[in-house]
Amino acid sequence: MSVTKERKQELLSEFGRSATDSGSPEVQISILTARIAEMTGHLQVHTKDFAGRRGLLRMVSRRRRLLDYVKRKNPQLYLDLLARLEIRK
Repeated sequence: MSVTKERKQELLSEFGRSATDSGSPEVQISILTARIAEMTGHLQVHTKDFAGRRGLLRMVSRRRRLLDYVKRKNPQLYLDLLARLEIRK
């Protein structure tokens, strides 16, 4: 369960600060959001995949920490990310 290379490049070009930016919090949050969406669909089909559920919770926690960091450093960027990624707060 991973994001394809093409999808990752799309997210990088859409949310990255430059063409080779893969480490900024915005890019990391967008990639995590895509992975969370895939894993959520997987868990709806495979309800007894408890290891997958644990991985999903880890990804959600990591995204939450990154979002808190962005909120502390740049509140406007935080609000923009929530709107663009359709994440509820």
